[in-house]
Amino acid sequence: MDRGDDGLITRHLQDVLAELLREEPVVILTGARTVGKSTFLSACAALKEVTVLDLDDLETRRAVAADPGLFVAADRPTPVCIDEFQHVPLLLDAIKSELNRDLRAGRYLLTGSTRYNSLPSASQSLTGRAHVVTMWPLSQGELSRHREGALDALTSDPSSLVTGEPSAATRADYERVVLAGGFPLALAREPGRSRDRWFSDFVTMVVERDVLEIRKIRQRQVLPQVLRRLAGQTGQVVNAANVADAVGLDATTVREYLGLLEAVFMIHRLEPFTRAVASRTVRSAKVHLVDTGLAAHLTGLTQQKLSARMPATLTQFGHLVETFVVNELMKQAGWAQQQVSFSHFRTKDQQEVDLVIETPAGAVTAIEVKAANTVSDNDFAGMRLLRDKLGDGFTGGVVVNLGQRSYTYEDRLHVIPMDRLWTPIGSSARQG
Repeated sequence: MDRGDDGLITRHLQDVLAELLREEPVVILTGARTVGKSTFLSACAALKEVTVLDLDDLETRRAVAADPGLFVAADRPTPVCIDEFQHVPLLLDAIKSELNRDLRAGRYLLTGSTRYNSLPSASQSLTGRAHVVTMWPLSQGELSRHREGALDALTSDPSSLVTGEPSAATRADYERVVLAGGFPLALAREPGRSRDRWFSDFVTMVVERDVLEIRKIRQRQVLPQVLRRLAGQTGQVVNAANVADAVGLDATTVREYLGLLEAVFMIHRLEPFTRAVASRTVRSAKVHLVDTGLAAHLTGLTQQKLSARMPATLTQFGHLVETFVVNELMKQAGWAQQQVSFSHFRTKDQQEVDLVIETPAGAVTAIEVKAANTVSDNDFAGMRLLRDKLGDGFTGGVVVNLGQRSYTYEDRLHVIPMDRLWTPIGSSARQG
């Protein structure tokens, strides 16, 4: 991994968060544990010459819980920086009280490893006064120290990603980055036993600390089994009843567990896009693991297994490739020029698009992901359906694959190699 002079990887959200602090009274940075929130918060605090209230520290947590108003009072230097705020939800009420008196920008910067809207009454406490940003695991551009703009290109002119220069990335390069994922501490470990041990400890920590803090659940030992099942079905529509049968629970409990795993950023859901042909659309969400390195660990998928080229293994890798592409584009949404929404599209007769990107103006871009070096005419079926139904509202469709060529297939439908999502146009550097 390429790092800065201080040994830290620069996050692309850094400039975004600095701008938000100039405009918003409260900025809340959420994301999975160990993605780099605390590191960012410490750097920001040092720059502003303020201290960090670390609520992972039990003594600090007890003191803040005993008198939350004291620690967010107007006489404290700003921004008031609070790490893992979800440990003391009453802080949000104390901040709300302060903002009733003083709504200046840049007063509070909070980080949390639990989704903001999953905390009791949290969404009501600071509605209209706090801006929530998600920090995901490291993107490929962050790892190679350049800022990706593929999402902006896809939503404005997908054909701009079609170039005459072939990609130099090989299938082995793609396998390596997909299996590695983007958790900084996992990437610092050697692939194999050391990295697997880190992922095992990570899952245990999240289940034992963060999930149980949201809700006391029975049979918590089953929760990792549910997560493992979801990892095996990443990028697919998940049937809660089938998962329940596999782990010996009822479907209602499994749905509750899905919500908990989403709340602590282990999974995220991709809701269905229904605008085009509502009567024919499958209305179930897809579930993606938050990181393909984590998914590979949970399913036991390794480079050695991939080398054997067994059909079942290649199918599983295909699911990971889809999740990888979805996750990379969701990361880029954090610094893209305009807000977008993400969904998936599937009809009852199995025409589908893996990722639908929609702008606030209603312009739609479709992404289909193939873990192969070539594409077939059938790979464009779902995108053609959207193009025909949406007309001028369809910006374009792209099949992302593991080949080396990019080209226009037909009207507003294109093919690009996967690394075009993060490699600057004009560069064919190998992915490491």
